[in-house]
Amino acid sequence: MSAADPRASRARGVIALLEQNCTVCMLCVRECPDWCIEIDSHTVTLPADETHRRPRTEAVLDRFAIDFGLCMYCGICVEVCPFDALHWSPVAEYAATSSAGLVHERDRLSSWEPTVPAPPALDLHAAVDDPGPRRATGRS
Repeated sequence: MSAADPRASRARGVIALLEQNCTVCMLCVRECPDWCIEIDSHTVTLPADETHRRPRTEAVLDRFAIDFGLCMYCGICVEVCPFDALHWSPVAEYAATSSAGLVHERDRLSSWEPTVPAPPALDLHAAVDDPGPRRATGRS
């Protein structure tokens, strides 16, 4: 963000999707209190190879949509995503003339990913709370 941009660096605009990180685990859908996220997928059976001895199945993302007309911007979906596929983007230009226009599909959600600010650098002077080695409890 530029210095002339009045929005805060942590402003919540829209939810961006990093599509290659999505494993279709459905945690975001299950945890959303508004049920504004829709995911469709199918499974593909992959043959055995040198790395995998048996055939395996993999989920393939077909549709990822968020209805921003229902979304209350709580951020639970971003927090519960174990693969960092969802991020807050400061983009706020997603208005529509109808409620159907507020449903954004994965191509639009993915287009917002480059606008996601980089995470803040780690504090090199932060103290690590190390509990030390575990002590035996005396039980066998």
